[in-house]
Amino acid sequence: MARILILILFLIAFYIALWNQDWRLLFASLIGFTLIIILGIYEGSAMLVFGFTFADLIGRAKKKWHIALGMIAIALMFFIVIWFESGASYKLQSQALIPIMIIQLLFPMLIYYVEKSKKLQSELTVVNTQLVQQEERQRIARDLHDTIGHTLTMIKIKTELTSKLVDKDTMRVKDELNDILATTRTALKQVRELVSDMNFISLDSELILCKQHLQTADISIKIKNNCPKLLLASVEETMLSLCLREATTNIIKHSQAKKCQIAINVINGVLTFNIIDDGIGLQNQGHGNGLTSMKERMNALQGHAVINNLPTGGTIVTLTLPIQHYRKEPTT
Repeated sequence: MARILILILFLIAFYIALWNQDWRLLFASLIGFTLIIILGIYEGSAMLVFGFTFADLIGRAKKKWHIALGMIAIALMFFIVIWFESGASYKLQSQALIPIMIIQLLFPMLIYYVEKSKKLQSELTVVNTQLVQQEERQRIARDLHDTIGHTLTMIKIKTELTSKLVDKDTMRVKDELNDILATTRTALKQVRELVSDMNFISLDSELILCKQHLQTADISIKIKNNCPKLLLASVEETMLSLCLREATTNIIKHSQAKKCQIAINVINGVLTFNIIDDGIGLQNQGHGNGLTSMKERMNALQGHAVINNLPTGGTIVTLTLPIQHYRKEPTT
């Protein structure tokens, strides 16, 4: 009956220690160690092996001093049982228990650091999630600036032109209004693409679109694409397209240019875009969100974006990207 009672108390103490990490864990563990002492005295020192049960649980305590008390209880448990079993003679059998005692003493510390590592890993995961969310917000902001901002700029320019022509050329006004309507539809399409995360932008189509927008702003454009059959990864093509869009938007909004030239070359495995205008340059212009976003996009591809003034006036935007030299399959 005494053995059954001790077993029941042991299971109750184990259950309490299993589901708590506060003072109840320490109290239940101390009861468990006490019961193991009783079993060790009357049933033999082999019962000390059950100390691993509470050594594991005490390592999950929230407070370090709870763990320290638990480790002291483990040491006392071993010394008391060994004393009652061997007395002053300190038999060889008792000496064999010393390694087990050392392991049990180290076990709570090991469990504590494992649990602490898991907690830190969990906190790191939360921080990483927050960083990913922040990067996603920044990406959305860049996409809004580079896509919707570009289209709205064209709507603004066309609206201003239409307001000047409303009393002079009715037919031209109708054409401009139709263009504004088409551009508005383009803006709606871009919003849908952003929402649905459809981010791929063809470089060829972007070159055509930029040419149209520059011509609408009365800026003559000359494109020299010396590698039209070059095959790029989707992310590379999209990033380059967005950088090209941003560069042309800056020319339309800030440069006061009359001419623009876009040259595309591949030199020693490096794709180079040069976007040149004959405007007022960067003397009175800061590096705003658009220029920063170009640099961030190119850096993400291990490339570079450099914006400089030309000695003869105007600005040159240079985009460089190391690439694999593949060519597109010919269409049949």
